[in-house]
Amino acid sequence: MTGFSYQLYCSRNFGPMDQTLKMVADLGYTGVEGYGALYADPAAVAATKAALDETGLKMPSGHFGLPQLSADPEGVIAIAKALDISGIYCPFLPEDERPADAAGWADFGQQLQTIGAPFRDAGLTFGWHNHAFEFTPLADGTLPIDAILDGTDLAFEFDVAWAVVAGSNPLDTIAKYGSRITAAHVKDRAAAGTNDAEDGWADLGKGTIDWATIMTALRSAGTTHFVMEHDNPSDDARFARASLAHAKTL
Repeated sequence: MTGFSYQLYCSRNFGPMDQTLKMVADLGYTGVEGYGALYADPAAVAATKAALDETGLKMPSGHFGLPQLSADPEGVIAIAKALDISGIYCPFLPEDERPADAAGWADFGQQLQTIGAPFRDAGLTFGWHNHAFEFTPLADGTLPIDAILDGTDLAFEFDVAWAVVAGSNPLDTIAKYGSRITAAHVKDRAAAGTNDAEDGWADLGKGTIDWATIMTALRSAGTTHFVMEHDNPSDDARFARASLAHAKTL
């Protein structure tokens, strides 16, 4: 079975990070996915590296913000080498920067294509990670995710649950993009109007998403990197434990 990584952003309200990594390793995760605060400066990189070495966890992928990717590609590559990150994903675009039409999103895709060149040249996977807005149809019916990805060779880290929140069928996305989905976020959505204290998210297997079918489709498409996530758990250890236990049954 493919091992599961843990998105460390889930534990941003807990910690400290060395204790989070020990918890994740003790539960049986094989890797973690990083986010900006863990490599904000050289001291943070060194601390993250030391904690990974202590637990034996790997960090095969990391989220890096667009400003850092644009302004300092050499610095990002150095961080990736220091932490053994092989997959870099740009995770978000602020609302006030989002294009209004398909042409604008296509231009943004080309911008990402250009930004990604030095990372691909360095032998790294480079791609986009979605939220719900990329799966919300524009006025002409185009999905921003299609405008971003079409005409590029960007990799795609598919956050399945955000697509579901937007009303999209994730099986259609998997069928369309296939092997370009190099990673997937594995998380669940509570029934409508429930679990408001955790922003409507749920531990894997406790929500409404048909992960048995989706996981089969992802694996058939060639996805090999799966990242467990909950955007706002009230108890990160509970979430991490329960979700991994359910993932092992899929």
